[in-house]
Amino acid sequence: MKKIIISLLALTLFGLAACANASPIEPTPTPNPMVVQGQKVFNAHCATCHALVPDTIIIGPSLSGLATRAETRVEGQTADEYIQMSILRPGDYVVEGFNNVMIANFAKDLTSEDMNALVAFLLTLK
Repeated sequence: MKKIIISLLALTLFGLAACANASPIEPTPTPNPMVVQGQKVFNAHCATCHALVPDTIIIGPSLSGLATRAETRVEGQTADEYIQMSILRPGDYVVEGFNNVMIANFAKDLTSEDMNALVAFLLTLK
């Protein structure tokens, strides 16, 4: 019986030591409300032509990794500026291999709040 108690005590101490060395569990971050709104705008207005999955083409190019690419697409423009201008004046920013078929007045259908939210969402696509 004494051996069983010593074994259980040893296992308990070993388990506590293992727990002490374990990484703490990170809480799930609270989603940014603007990004959530932007994803809704994307789903309602953009997802019919643009995929978020890499190498997936619906009509327009996939937007997977857009924020990273947007940083270097036009010299002197930030990723934010490039994305905004791509929406406001899509004919000026046609990706090679694609036709200029994006609706030119698309941004007029969005409120400025929706436009800002959409850009905030697109900037998360790294």
